[in-house]
Amino acid sequence: MDEGAGSSRRQPHWTDQPGDDSARKTDDTIVTVSPAIAYAEPTGKTKLGKGPIALQNYDTWLQTTEKRWGLKKRLAIYMERTTKFILRIKDTPPSKDGRHIELDTSRTGKLIDERTNQPYVTNWIRSTRYSAWNFLPRQLFAQFSKLANFYFLCVAILQMIPGLSTTGSYTTIAPLLFFVTLSIAKEGYDDLRRYRLDKAENNREAHVLEPQIDHAVPQSSLDGEVSTSASVAPLTWALKKWQHIHVGDVVKLKRDEAAPADLLLLHSTGENGVAFVETMALDGETNLKSKQTTASLNKAIENEEDITVCDAKVVAEDPNQDLYNFEGRITVNGKTAPLTVNEVIFRGSILRNTPGAVGMVTYSGEECRIRMNANKNPRIKAPALQALVNKIVIVIVIFVLVLALFNTVAYQIWSNRTEDDLWYLENQSVPFFPILTSFIIMFNTMIPLSLYVSLEIVKLAQMWFLFGDIDMYDPASNTPCEPRTSTINEELGQISYIFSDKTGTLTDNSMKFRKVSVAGAAWLHDADLETTQKKRLIHKKRSKGKKPLRKSVRSANEVQTPVEPSTPALDNEKPEGEDTEVSGSKWQSSARPRKNQPELRTVDMLRYIQRKPFTPFSKKARLFLLALALCHTVLPEVQESETTKFMASSPDELALVQAAQDMGFLVIKRDVHTITLKISPHGSDAEPIMETYEILDVIEFTSKRKRMSIIVRFPDGRISIFCKGADSIIMQRLKLATLANKKMVDIESRANKRKSMEAQHAIARKSEQMERKSSVGGRRSMTLSQAARASITLGRKSASINRASLGGIGRSSSIGGPSQQRRDEVDQWLRERENDFDIESIEENTPLQTPRQSGLNRFSMALSEARSSMQMEDMEEMVDEGVAADESAVIERCFQHINDFATEGLRTLLYGNRFLDEDEYLAWKKGYLDATTSLVDRARLIEESGDLIEQDLELTGATAIEDKLQQGVPEAIDKLRRANIKMWMLTGDKRETAINIGHSCRLIKDYSTVTVLDHENGDVDQSIGAAILAISGGHVAHSVVVVDGQTLAQITEIEALEFLFYDLTVLVDSVICCRASPSQKASLVKNIRKRVKKSITLAIGDGANDIAMIQEAHVGIGITGKEGLQAARTSDYSIAQFRFLTKLLLVHGRWNYIRTCKYIVGTFWKEMLFYLTQALYQRSVGYTGTSLHESASLATFNTLFTSLPVIFMGVFEKDLAASTLLAVPELYTKGQRNGGFNFYIYLGWMFMASSEAMIVYYCMFGLYGEAPFTADNSIFPLGSLAFTACVILINAKMQIFEMHSKSIMALTSLVLSIGAWFLWNLLLSTLYAPTNKIYYIRSAFLRTFGRSLTWWATLLLVITSFCVFETAIAALRATFWTTDEDTFQQLEKDALVKRRFEEASAGELQAGWDRGSNKERDQEERVRGVVEGLRRREEERREREVGEMLRNRDEGGDEGGVGKKQVEREVEREDLESMFSRGFGRVREE
Repeated sequence: MDEGAGSSRRQPHWTDQPGDDSARKTDDTIVTVSPAIAYAEPTGKTKLGKGPIALQNYDTWLQTTEKRWGLKKRLAIYMERTTKFILRIKDTPPSKDGRHIELDTSRTGKLIDERTNQPYVTNWIRSTRYSAWNFLPRQLFAQFSKLANFYFLCVAILQMIPGLSTTGSYTTIAPLLFFVTLSIAKEGYDDLRRYRLDKAENNREAHVLEPQIDHAVPQSSLDGEVSTSASVAPLTWALKKWQHIHVGDVVKLKRDEAAPADLLLLHSTGENGVAFVETMALDGETNLKSKQTTASLNKAIENEEDITVCDAKVVAEDPNQDLYNFEGRITVNGKTAPLTVNEVIFRGSILRNTPGAVGMVTYSGEECRIRMNANKNPRIKAPALQALVNKIVIVIVIFVLVLALFNTVAYQIWSNRTEDDLWYLENQSVPFFPILTSFIIMFNTMIPLSLYVSLEIVKLAQMWFLFGDIDMYDPASNTPCEPRTSTINEELGQISYIFSDKTGTLTDNSMKFRKVSVAGAAWLHDADLETTQKKRLIHKKRSKGKKPLRKSVRSANEVQTPVEPSTPALDNEKPEGEDTEVSGSKWQSSARPRKNQPELRTVDMLRYIQRKPFTPFSKKARLFLLALALCHTVLPEVQESETTKFMASSPDELALVQAAQDMGFLVIKRDVHTITLKISPHGSDAEPIMETYEILDVIEFTSKRKRMSIIVRFPDGRISIFCKGADSIIMQRLKLATLANKKMVDIESRANKRKSMEAQHAIARKSEQMERKSSVGGRRSMTLSQAARASITLGRKSASINRASLGGIGRSSSIGGPSQQRRDEVDQWLRERENDFDIESIEENTPLQTPRQSGLNRFSMALSEARSSMQMEDMEEMVDEGVAADESAVIERCFQHINDFATEGLRTLLYGNRFLDEDEYLAWKKGYLDATTSLVDRARLIEESGDLIEQDLELTGATAIEDKLQQGVPEAIDKLRRANIKMWMLTGDKRETAINIGHSCRLIKDYSTVTVLDHENGDVDQSIGAAILAISGGHVAHSVVVVDGQTLAQITEIEALEFLFYDLTVLVDSVICCRASPSQKASLVKNIRKRVKKSITLAIGDGANDIAMIQEAHVGIGITGKEGLQAARTSDYSIAQFRFLTKLLLVHGRWNYIRTCKYIVGTFWKEMLFYLTQALYQRSVGYTGTSLHESASLATFNTLFTSLPVIFMGVFEKDLAASTLLAVPELYTKGQRNGGFNFYIYLGWMFMASSEAMIVYYCMFGLYGEAPFTADNSIFPLGSLAFTACVILINAKMQIFEMHSKSIMALTSLVLSIGAWFLWNLLLSTLYAPTNKIYYIRSAFLRTFGRSLTWWATLLLVITSFCVFETAIAALRATFWTTDEDTFQQLEKDALVKRRFEEASAGELQAGWDRGSNKERDQEERVRGVVEGLRRREEERREREVGEMLRNRDEGGDEGGVGKKQVEREVEREDLESMFSRGFGRVREE
């Protein structure tokens, strides 16, 4: 019944839009742009035309653009054809009339596909990225698409040419091949794992019918007709591997078995020949689908043995991706009937609630629907940062070539002027090309060979941190975060779009009956909720003497459902940290968590019915409970433990029946004709009553009817019809339909006014924030965190904070910490963003949730108290019997409740009933029987017949079902939205279901403008255009687009409309795509990835139907959920809960991005610093290519002496604390803006490298090389001085100046790297051969320049100059170009502001704190342990005293009795609190 849940009218701002009025504005500022959602069903389907769209200007612009890009399109088509040729992708021509398959159980050969004149494809499937023949070519292309690898390949080729290289022939090619081989092997191993998974699925087994020998014999029937019947010999079913199943085979499925291929249902052993299948792997839906054979086939095959003699021929459409439609026909004994999706079981579907089913294979292997929707050739994912690195590499290559060319030209000039005059260089000139090549080889390591190798080490360490994060560990499933690739770690910090599945990803695959409206009263059903003791933030404690940030005690994150762990808050009154509160079983809406829930509980309703069974309210309530227990298709099963288990085709129906059981109406038996109920009218302790109701007819639910009905005969003989469905459908069939419609319009009007006011306030607040942005510093673009700093000044006389005041934060911090006002402003700023706007004071002037306001407050206050003491006068105030007897008031209040339920994200159903006369029922029954037995238009006739009896209903009540979200989903979505990440929900569920979940998870706000694109209503282009204009004009506070799969398919057929659609999706805040196939999900992800430049996409899902979009996105996240591990196995990262995505992106993603950026730019900086000293030295040696450094030191520069600083920075850097990043998600935008590494940042670092290289070289050469009293100023001492300075400066910059989170690892890097260099000098001085005539190394460090005070003084001066220069530049940058990090790093230094950040992020970090990772919490635990020990010792002392006095009593007779009483009085006088205070006093004394 999930398709019928929810009202399509109550979503925000959905109004009719006839014709060209789609852009019309209402009286308020909300622009409605969605097409009409009428109460009546559409009369027919329309299809969008393929001509020019109605927006002529846009169409003209698009045609002009197409002409401009025509050549590019043709080139893309050519490239696509080439790719298909290389990858052996052949386009199969369509068949003439579909594929023809005969049911022939004696066939032994394979059927031939008329399209290819070859046998149909096998049932073997492949999801690996590579095959044996294309693995090496594709990997070589991928590896050398990294420009640095290609560059080194070119250098290696030059190096291997004899006579050109001065550094050896194989020093580049050997390590290059080694590193490339490692990367290729890693990719090969990952694909091997996929191959093994494919092999496991291909080797699964199924029961396949063996070829049968024809034993059919003719038999005469009673009417004289001759028929054939199978022989007595049973059918032979053999186990076959899935990969050996072929088209035309007959397969037998048993309960809970998966279909090995796409099957046409031939026979089912289920009731009425119906088979129920679960299609979660295909579309993600949890409700079961009913499959049934055609009437002619059902008559021909009454049991399995009839398959061998059935004369049937199937004509099926060619393979395609459509999961929701199927076209075909079947001819049985000469009679042809159409085939639809209701007769086909797709591969991956699982047989449920059915003993067995038999089907014939129609599609196999890669032609199955699930494989047609799979991504056959997933792309090789590469980080977006790699493209920028490639561009930087190009710049460096050009720089190296220019530098080499400059030095070569300079050498030629020097040679002409100087070399020819030197007799010892006569005839020693080097030609142009060899000297140019030698310079290229000398400077080629400005792009270090270890760039990608060290980066892999960094990313592997980052993977380990992801895997070991306790905050992303799910103890329920024992599942940590599992990274499956290290290639794209940094992209976790750059996400702009999230594409999420619904079922199993956002929801918990669990439906709970939550609320009910009956006889004008609303009741909360909380039988499944438990009273839990919530623990608040216990890792810190507040000082009693300080009371800052008092406003932050009740943060928005504190509101949680009772069964979930609470989000933290710190109370000044409880400084010991054991801050707990007892929460009753009161439920909170995830869509509107701050909304009060005044409804009374259903247990109170039952108690009232028991005490007053004959009042109007009690009668209506009992009838409603009876409707819950009767109007469904659930089958009960009594287990051996005498408990009842229900088998339901829909989780909604299961929730309704379980709720009826909770309220004393238990279904214990159901067969074709009766339902037996076990009723407890006098409470669970009293003797139950068994009642049997005769089932006369069941008019089943269909997606078109949106309702179901059951006609039953009561035990007293009365006949009644119960009908349930969407409220917009049932409302039309009420006896008071006109009144109900009027009341509903009034309620909608009042609700829309409230929503309009909320939207206006939200727009005003948004525009106010934009004005603040524009007032800060006069910058054209500004980050969200800068807006944060601007808004901190709210309420001051000054309108904005300029850069000077931002610097003042740091200055005040260094003096005495930020002021109390600053802390309160930070708290105020956070609260504004944590609490979304919600006008709680606006209430309708009509009776609200409960019958009487006077009794409302009293009973809502008493929800958590014991109910046994409730007096009769209190019971009378619970229900207004006058309202219950007034049908008009009941209708008004019921529809008010429905509206409230819908805004809370609950799925609503309306119930109606009517008692029938015997004659009326018999007259209707005749027409209904004719409809059910008709062979032509049976579905339409059944619908028309059902509509005749489903009229003039009495309103029975309304229900609200909660599709339970996973823990923390709404809070996670809120934080991701604050991080400027747009979220899309792509699901296979119905539209109403998807929208309800959108409300629950806060994807749709109460004041959102929802644009529904529906091809059945037409004018899609007008709706899109109006929405674009409204959003662009700033008239929409929050916009959401809802589109279904069929509309999306028709939109993509019209190129102009497709462009317009994606223009809209980029502007809106969220998109919900329902009834989407896996291929459509992947297509949406692909289009956004390609159309929105510089955007990084993330897809997250848990089922096999999500694999395609996971592979298509930049980053794929798999949920290890109830749908299996298919998505997790093919994903880049897997987590157990959606809420873990918050820390994965906002913390680890940002850290990884910052670390990777700093590693890359730091690597380029150190190479530029080091090799510019080489270039500057060439002036002193006539540009002859003489190296300043000896070759062994050059070879080990990157590996031994400067690798650890950049690697450690790439592994351990944390520019901001995790609590800050989670409390202020706006900081995440740095990665989206490429703020960590871009061309300007690269130029800045290169400027620093050039300046510092000059400091090193000129200080070295001027102060030591040209000093008059230098003992040794040859090449080696000069080079050693420059080398030593570079090693120390590189380590100091990376570990001291650039790394914010300094730890013991920074000191370790400094000691190891610098110590290794001096140890290397000692080894060279003692072990180097003395025969070298250029570098006099032997004993030089120990005996000559190593003992020179000038050498050491020069080194100290170089280091000092470097530190002064770095400090000055950092101070200037922080003063005039303050960044977000500067601001929040200063705020973190204030302990109380930092604690406020921790409060806001404790929901994501509490697990880590619970593991004892916080020192303050550990200290508190130790203090608490000491106090506990003192308490135990005090108790033991008191027990000894009592025991001694009791012994004295036994010895002293009566005197002992007096002593015992005295002891008891002394024990009672003992104050536990004073004992604890003494314990704390002792601890303080210690």
